[in-house]
Amino acid sequence: MRNHGEHGEETTLKDCDERLIDTVLTAVTTVHRRLGPGLFESVYELATMVELEEMTIPARRQVEIPVLYRGRDLGIGFRADIIVANCLLLEFKTIDEFSPVHLAQVITYLKLLRFKRGFLINFNKTLLKDGIKRVSI
Repeated sequence: MRNHGEHGEETTLKDCDERLIDTVLTAVTTVHRRLGPGLFESVYELATMVELEEMTIPARRQVEIPVLYRGRDLGIGFRADIIVANCLLLEFKTIDEFSPVHLAQVITYLKLLRFKRGFLINFNKTLLKDGIKRVSI
């Protein structure tokens, strides 16, 4: 997928292999199955990092996402919960329900990272499948 940057230049979005995505979702599901709902986001992040490491999948936690405005780094930014293989964003929540602002947050992060896909994952669900939202730009 191609996007046009601020000055009309074409930029390619980073995408991941479907097999990698399936493996990552398996890791997240394993964490939820073992820990259940009701814990802090940071617990799920750390446990997911353990699972990904065991699967030898490269991932980074609490990755700074800089904000550029008119080509200038504003010196402030956001933090992605987990970035997998430098192509997939995982944003974790422990809430009752997603709101439009949560989806907007992930879309903004994807744009800033120039990633095609990410997942918004709410661990505060009895069944994790009810708390996984796939997001693409």
